[in-house]
Amino acid sequence: MDTTVDSKPEGRQLTALDINDILKCLPHRYPFLMIDKIIEIDGDESAIGIKNITYNEPIFQGHFPDKPIFPGVLIIEGMAQTAGAIVIAHDANSGAKNMVLMLTIDKAKFRKPAGPGDQLEYHIRKIQRRRTVGRYEAKAIVNGTVIAEAEIGAMIVGQ
Repeated sequence: MDTTVDSKPEGRQLTALDINDILKCLPHRYPFLMIDKIIEIDGDESAIGIKNITYNEPIFQGHFPDKPIFPGVLIIEGMAQTAGAIVIAHDANSGAKNMVLMLTIDKAKFRKPAGPGDQLEYHIRKIQRRRTVGRYEAKAIVNGTVIAEAEIGAMIVGQ
């Protein structure tokens, strides 16, 4: 995992996850992995997930062939995957092997569509976490514009 030296006594702090690191954290695989990398990680407090949308994705065969739009439900899934990956990576630092399951989606709003050529940024911020349940504020941003937002509730379970 990509790390940087931190001034804390613990030593190293996670700052980014590349695709290989994400694959170690999440059980999702193509075509259902909705993030390519995660940057600007601050423990399990916040991060930015990146998804590069390409025309070659199988979803565009049916959604919609003449006007490809990346489905809102997959944007929400990308938000949840980003939150899940940072929780799993953070907890792994203490030796825990966890899995994150989505519990709730609240306050979801879709403002603009995204499509091929867009780079989605999933901005995730922890609202709270109590042992095995966490809540996260999530925004999907394309070119500086918020295109979707939601609050994601998740359950952290041991493997």
